[in-house]
Amino acid sequence: MYPPVDPIIFQIGPIALRWYGVLMAIAVVMGCQIASREVVRRGQKSDDFWDLLIWVLIPGFLGARLYYVFVQSPPDRLGEYLSNPISILQVWNGGIHIFGGFLLGSIALYLYTRIRRLPTLIFLDAIVLALPLSQAIGRWGNFINQELYGPPTISPLGLRIDAQHRIPPYDDLNAYPESTRFHPLFLYESVWNLIGFGLLFWISRRFASQLRDGDITLLYLIWYPLGRFFIELLRTDSWFFPGTPFNVVHILCAIAILGSALALYGRHRPLSSTQQGN
Repeated sequence: MYPPVDPIIFQIGPIALRWYGVLMAIAVVMGCQIASREVVRRGQKSDDFWDLLIWVLIPGFLGARLYYVFVQSPPDRLGEYLSNPISILQVWNGGIHIFGGFLLGSIALYLYTRIRRLPTLIFLDAIVLALPLSQAIGRWGNFINQELYGPPTISPLGLRIDAQHRIPPYDDLNAYPESTRFHPLFLYESVWNLIGFGLLFWISRRFASQLRDGDITLLYLIWYPLGRFFIELLRTDSWFFPGTPFNVVHILCAIAILGSALALYGRHRPLSSTQQGN
């Protein structure tokens, strides 16, 4: 399958409205609505959430883009970005990365909630609860841009990629003709995130009385990196450690999964008889 529409909805001179941006906006709006309701459900004011939003979104998008440019992109692309710094701001050309966004956005959220004396973990949980749904929506911008695809596949889900959107060695049409189909990694991740959203939402309601502030965040940091670890093995546009199918993302995923699992266990491990007595 090819993307059904042109990446540019309309253009006036140098200004263009792109599907990538529209889908990102939809993802942010839907995620914010869910997060706002979750904040209220957990006893906080909706106004406090909307006030902090701008202070989190801007650092989050900045971190997501900078991580992609300086960590995720292949060395040859990094040279292009450095030689033309304005291209670093063109998020529709290459995209963004959730790890950088989560890191910088979380730091901004922590600082803001500390200054305003708000419960950091409640607001973080609310945003993280909605985050997988926003990611699931946003990934379809990669489909329209014909990016985030893996190696060739014979799967019926395979994605056809135009020659101008292919990276080496798949731009060799003699070896990989136009009929070649590629793993739709955007679809794999979108589905994984959608399942993750449903699972986190169910857990947040079903086990509400047993959850502690921050638990939803820890569950997300187990679920999402677990899927991303395996999807990343099929990436064709990343920098990898020489002679291996692994990159920096695999290390970060492993750290997030193990660290979050241990933290979650430590928070909820059964008390020994001695501890109960005390």
